[in-house]
Amino acid sequence: MERRFLTLGIESSCDDTAVSILDGQRDVKADLISSQIKDHAPFGGVVPEFASRKHLEAILPLVDRALENAGVSDPAQELSLIGVTAGPGLMGSLLVGVMTAKALAQTWHLPILGVNHLEGHLFANVVASPDLEPPFICLIVSGGHTEIILAEDFGNYSLLGATRDDAAGEAYDKVAKLLGLGYPGGPIIDSLAHKGNSEAFSFPVPLRSSDEIAFSFSGLKTAVLWAVKDLKEKSVDLPIADLCASFQKAAVEALMTKVERAVEVTGIRKVAISGGVAANRGLRNALQRKKDWNVFIPPAIRCTDNGVMIAAAAYNGYKRGLISDLFLTPNPSWPLV
Repeated sequence: MERRFLTLGIESSCDDTAVSILDGQRDVKADLISSQIKDHAPFGGVVPEFASRKHLEAILPLVDRALENAGVSDPAQELSLIGVTAGPGLMGSLLVGVMTAKALAQTWHLPILGVNHLEGHLFANVVASPDLEPPFICLIVSGGHTEIILAEDFGNYSLLGATRDDAAGEAYDKVAKLLGLGYPGGPIIDSLAHKGNSEAFSFPVPLRSSDEIAFSFSGLKTAVLWAVKDLKEKSVDLPIADLCASFQKAAVEALMTKVERAVEVTGIRKVAISGGVAANRGLRNALQRKKDWNVFIPPAIRCTDNGVMIAAAAYNGYKRGLISDLFLTPNPSWPLV
């Protein structure tokens, strides 16, 4: 019987500690996440130093549980590779994951591979969709990133366009804070948007008339700010659901307009989405309406940061001949391309 190729994946780039064990490219044996949302919610966003301390508390217990869930009793003999997010992200958070991975690799005498967090998001689709093969276009859209990547092959990527200012998820969080909805704002706004009238407010769609593949969300965020200010000056109760629906309509249209442009420029109609905002129902519905595209949408659990995507990217990279060493150092601004 052929020996299993088990990859231990570790993700700690921001505020989620995630550990997974993957057999080959897609067979998930363990998938654990320790979320810090409740810890950071009172601050309205992630506090970097606090996040690092919470990672320290969570990571080794998660590794132990992942090994148990996967039925691994002797990791030195049964594991084949350790993959860990090495950037981009918060330096302190990244350090916890990388140092843990290096210690385990040294103890168990296993190879280690540092993974780019954005490539990890791309591989969330690969785990979910056996039919997804390059070339394809991927919209990576999250709280910290909004960009369109052309995957000509695994490991061979081109940047087609990115945001000039706020990431889409960041804009959602800021609008939610403006409306007093709490943190994280994306899921809250998405839920309320489906109860509101998206035609109630005519918010601008950033860069809609430009042929450039680029995003900008600062103007849309400001438009919501002025609408709220105007309503308050008139002593009118804020129609929260309508504001959310109108904002989401403009945000989704801004994203879709540039994905459509990328398809037009490249001629590639195989389109994937990744990242936390990929769980947004408005965006998912808009993509599913593109019947002339071959669309790949990961399950919601694979959109947010997770260890499975890191293990999958590490496995693929290792099979392509990539390897790191015990001098691996996190890079908080590591670009995918």
